[in-house]
Amino acid sequence: MRRFIATLGGILVCSVWPSLFLPLNDVQAQEKSLMNTSRSTHAKLHSPDMKALSWTKGFWADRFKVARETMVPNMWAIYNDAKISHAFKNFEIAAGLDTGSHTGPSFHDGDYYKTLEAMASMYASTGDPKLTILMDKAIAVIAKSQREDGYIYTKAMIEQRKTGSNNQFQDRLSFEAYNIGHLMTAGCVHYRATGKTNLLEVAKRATDYLYNFYQKASPALARNAICPSHYMGVIEMYRSTKDPRYLELAQHLIAIKGKIEDGTDDNQDRIPFLQQTKVKGHAVRANYLFAGVADLYAETGNDSLMHTLNLMWDDLTAHKMYITGGCGSLYDGTSPDGTSYDPAEVQKIHQAFGRDYQLPNFTAHNETCANIGNVMWNWRMLQITGEAKYADVMELALFNSVLSGISLDGTKFLYTNPLSYADDLPFKQRWSKDRVPYIGLSNCCPPNVVRTIAEVGDYAYSISEKGVWFNLYGGNTLRTKLGNGQKVSLDQETNYPWDGNIRVTLKENAAKPYSLFFRIPGWTKNAELKVNGVLSGVALQPGQYAEISRKWKKGDVLELVLPMEAQLVESNPLVEENRNQVAVKRGPVVYCLESKDLPGQRIFNVCIPSSIQLKASPIKIEGAEMMALEGEAKLVEHQDWTNVLYRTLEDKSVSTPIRLIPYFAWGNRGHAEMSVWLPVSR
Repeated sequence: MRRFIATLGGILVCSVWPSLFLPLNDVQAQEKSLMNTSRSTHAKLHSPDMKALSWTKGFWADRFKVARETMVPNMWAIYNDAKISHAFKNFEIAAGLDTGSHTGPSFHDGDYYKTLEAMASMYASTGDPKLTILMDKAIAVIAKSQREDGYIYTKAMIEQRKTGSNNQFQDRLSFEAYNIGHLMTAGCVHYRATGKTNLLEVAKRATDYLYNFYQKASPALARNAICPSHYMGVIEMYRSTKDPRYLELAQHLIAIKGKIEDGTDDNQDRIPFLQQTKVKGHAVRANYLFAGVADLYAETGNDSLMHTLNLMWDDLTAHKMYITGGCGSLYDGTSPDGTSYDPAEVQKIHQAFGRDYQLPNFTAHNETCANIGNVMWNWRMLQITGEAKYADVMELALFNSVLSGISLDGTKFLYTNPLSYADDLPFKQRWSKDRVPYIGLSNCCPPNVVRTIAEVGDYAYSISEKGVWFNLYGGNTLRTKLGNGQKVSLDQETNYPWDGNIRVTLKENAAKPYSLFFRIPGWTKNAELKVNGVLSGVALQPGQYAEISRKWKKGDVLELVLPMEAQLVESNPLVEENRNQVAVKRGPVVYCLESKDLPGQRIFNVCIPSSIQLKASPIKIEGAEMMALEGEAKLVEHQDWTNVLYRTLEDKSVSTPIRLIPYFAWGNRGHAEMSVWLPVSR
């Protein structure tokens, strides 16, 4: 027997376990959901089976169709083409099946695992046998590349084949654990989707290696693991195998966080997690950390963890999150915030959260992976609590700062997601503001956004002992079981997010009464819910779930109406760049003005009257149907500002028609200027 000893929130974490644990075959009875919280004692909700939902018609059905036909096949082709990514070739070289050197970023392995996860999720939805054939061939090579002790990291293993050394985790900027974390998640998802254990066995050996490594590693050596995807991965491995060592490892990873003298906010280890009071540092790594800690809480119920998570969530949503759900305002920032009198305390932070209200638009970083991290974190908080505010943020990010990271045809990508772009900017930004097929220096976002879209169906509903929870609306068919084992099936019809009319028809019902929980988004007012044409009488509070419970019968119809008017939104006046400006939202969708819709004029000369009446009108962009907003605005006379910093104000404006498009769709009609925030006239 072995043990870890550490402290977490004043609690002694010491675990001794028997040598036996549930064999993988015993896990067959568990639900095969994306994030399996069905046995997590401190999670209020869990997801349906990965195969329970089928998209039928509407927004998410259209996005899923593009994912099935283009996104996933395209990503698989990219990551198996050595001329583009070299990711799979690295595995072949590490396995001794080819010769050569490692090429590409050190997190290339993780990119490949994310692509495998997208393939597995697509298989769960489609049952396409071709996908399993492709995955099995790749998994065989990955397994062959793995060292006997379970270590797997192609960059190091290829070098070790040449030198004979077995050093690992020597680099403070190592992505070894990050890559293994994505292997863990992919292995669990692949197992739940296919029933096969070939990838899960690779992940299990790697997790065992990490467990043994962290038993012996000093805090300084243990911190050589950035971007903690393995926090989420370890918990999923625990859920899939019920090996108690994996839960113990997750507790240990949090307990040692910040127990070194030279930690950084760039790696979220300058301050021990339980002592953190503000969101700081690298946005991707922070959101991944928070998601992993939420996973750990779901298994342990450690109130200290939830206390800190609540502080982080409140700080992010009140001070540091963009209107699109985007995270990480600065390309490069300083921490704590650059105001310390001691220069030794000031650290350069990459892809940083800024100070409170520091939310620039032209230079917003908002890496797509950080925005996906925001979705993953809020998804876990929703599963734990059943509180609709987390679903609201999850939906906001999905519709805006996540979907903006991929073109409508599913083949081109953005690394950063600014809220404004102008050709006149007097500097060249680090990442292209035109979507590209492959982001050479760091292509981590494309496979991440593809797997996210492939898995959106797993976010749509939650299940509890009491009934079915509606988290995301979209046309679909659901066939599932309640927490007590009773079967339920239903059809949902809606054109959401383009209108707020949602119709649910119950097909198969449990013999006993159960509840339906409808999310009433925080942005709507005066919602209505009818059952078989009669008002339900249930209180429909914005930002809450509305529960309606009864003994349902086949053919019962529920109609939810969420009034969806275009709204002008202003920001806190301490957000300097947005002062005296407004953004436009309709439902969960944020809109922008793009130069393609104002030919011959500059979009930055447009001013929005506070009394503007915006009318929704159908439009197609790159074959995707959506709603534009049209109205009358003011156009200020254009003036040449070349080498001019200030000038006397001249009030010259004319009325002009404008058309706003969803923010996620900008840049799909060719190179363009764009702005979410626009000056307002009162």
